Amino acid sequence: MAKESMKAREVKRANTVARYAEKRLALKKVGDYQGLQKLPRNASPVRMRNRCSLTGRPKGYMRQFGISRVKFREMANKGLIPGITKASW
Repeated sequence: MAKESMKAREVKRANTVARYAEKRLALKKVGDYQGLQKLPRNASPVRMRNRCSLTGRPKGYMRQFGISRVKFREMANKGLIPGITKASW
C-alpha cells in the first residue's frame, strides 16, 4: 500500500497538469520555450506516476487494466477478470 501522502501528491500533480495543459499546448505551438520554463515543474505530464487504482502501488503497473501486477494476479486467480485463465504461474 502506498502512503496516503504519496497518493495525495499524485492527485495534486494531476490537477496541476490539467490546469496548465492548455497553456503548455499554446506555448509549445508558438515555440516559446522560455515561457514553458516559467511554468511550475509539476505542470508537465511527464512528472506524473502511474499507480494501481486499488493499492496505489507505483511499480509493476499494467496500463491496460489500470492495476499492478500483484493485484492483477490475485484477481485473475479468483476469476474476477473475464478472459484470463491461469496458465503457468
